[in-house]
Amino acid sequence: MRSLEPRQDSVDPALGHERRWLAHYPACVPHTLKYPAIPAFGLLEHSAAEFPDRAACVHLDHRTTYRQLRESARRTAHRLVQFGVKPGDRVGILLPNVPEFLSAINGIWMAGASAVAMSPLCVAEEISSLVAATNCRVVITLDMLAPLVWGGDQQPEITILTSLKGRLSGWKQFAYRAEAFRRRLLGLRGRKGRVYWFDREIAQANPDFDPVRPESLDAPAFLLATGGTTGRPKVVTLSHRNLVANATQIHAWAGTQMGHDSVLAVVPFFHSYGLSSCALAGVSMAATIIIHHRFVPDVVARLIEHHQPTVMPAVPAMLVALNDLFKTRPVRRGLRYCISGGAPLDQQVATQFADHTGAIVVEGFGLSEASPVTHIGPLDGTARAGTIGLPVPDTDVRIVDPHAGLEELPPGQVGELIIRGPQVMLGYWNDPESTARTIRDGWLYTGDLAVEEEDGCFRIVDRKKDLIITSGFNVYPSEVEPVLRCFPGVADVVVIGVPNRERGELVKAVVALKPGQEIELRELWLYCDKHLAKHKRPRVIEITGNELPRNFLGKVFRRKLREVPDPSQS
Repeated sequence: MRSLEPRQDSVDPALGHERRWLAHYPACVPHTLKYPAIPAFGLLEHSAAEFPDRAACVHLDHRTTYRQLRESARRTAHRLVQFGVKPGDRVGILLPNVPEFLSAINGIWMAGASAVAMSPLCVAEEISSLVAATNCRVVITLDMLAPLVWGGDQQPEITILTSLKGRLSGWKQFAYRAEAFRRRLLGLRGRKGRVYWFDREIAQANPDFDPVRPESLDAPAFLLATGGTTGRPKVVTLSHRNLVANATQIHAWAGTQMGHDSVLAVVPFFHSYGLSSCALAGVSMAATIIIHHRFVPDVVARLIEHHQPTVMPAVPAMLVALNDLFKTRPVRRGLRYCISGGAPLDQQVATQFADHTGAIVVEGFGLSEASPVTHIGPLDGTARAGTIGLPVPDTDVRIVDPHAGLEELPPGQVGELIIRGPQVMLGYWNDPESTARTIRDGWLYTGDLAVEEEDGCFRIVDRKKDLIITSGFNVYPSEVEPVLRCFPGVADVVVIGVPNRERGELVKAVVALKPGQEIELRELWLYCDKHLAKHKRPRVIEITGNELPRNFLGKVFRRKLREVPDPSQS
């Protein structure tokens, strides 16, 4: 199989001034790469062939080698084919960070199917909408999460369950078994399809199954909802070529040899950031991926202490929590670098984390539509605070006027950030209109306002859209507002983001009441818990008897609401 090591190329002068930042590129990072012509599962095949006995992942002290992971993925593929999964079909993954996620996603690809990412933070109606939108035939999930699959109108034909109980001991295993059984029992009433157990099924499958190679590397490989998961969700579609390219770009930027690193994976795999930076780039580097299914500061601190990972992708909220812990609990220094993404990184937070761990802390940038990584701060010590660094190899970037998006702006001027590269998505699933608005002449229009500095680094200034980023998760007001408007007594509502040190932003709802109506806040909180995914639920609710401020077109002045002092922040 062709080597995954990047090729050192010289600058191509024909690329033009859109790559003027190349003059500031670290000497250790190639600006153009040679990408392996392999499907996404080829990253695992390659690492398993080169490092079969190296630990691929560690979870709850359970180690899986690259040979074992490849065999598990092939068994999964074989069983899916026996279940009737055909090339081009969609198979959902509703899992936290567990080894079965790596087996499942590679097995789905080896069966010739596309993987549909489903978030454990969603509610049943959101999962149902995603199943319907993608015509998802099979869902692989945790026994604890089965009610999310069985609680909606649209359900897959087959649900494959896995469990954490085998990795727990003592009272933890007993408690887990009892709670998982209770949840499955509650979900049985609405269940429509067949149910199988993951471990039992793959034990009967062929570990030497010959993977199904996609007809084209541009075939859909990974689908994930963005910008709404109820009604008609907008679903980003990434190809095998996209995923392999972004993993290779991250590997090249890290500048490490295969088989030398370990990656702490607490950023969720069901998010494109966790998938590319941990699951795929980690496998591409033949790294040991230290997995935990949930971010708990004390647990993560113990993982850092015990396993001494060299790489840690994170979001700012994680670094804030760990800094608070490390103030009274020093940690051994072994972390080489930490890339923070998902939300703006406060420089004080970065400095404190670097002081505690000895790691180089840099900020990165990306979006699901670009697999997602497009920029990272240099790891050679030249990263500048407040910037997202430089574009990763083979990524062209322009700053254009934020109105028509046609005029390229010079360094120092704020405009819309647009991107072109091998990691840019195929488009939105079955949504050519949204695709045409977002990708124009091969350029991905991000909707983010940015500026290119004189030193070649890029800085995000603001967002054109009203996107809220809380703890690394994207929340769109258009997802939350219709839900709150259905609550009795609510006349209108607007959702905005308010700054927060730990989460980046908090979701805040300003609710206008119908004349003569009153609402019980406790009931509204419970209503949000039932109908909104955890990261979408407002953390602050402000009740106003007045009408919301609007312009002459009837559009709410969100900016004015943001300017009102928030009592929760005082």
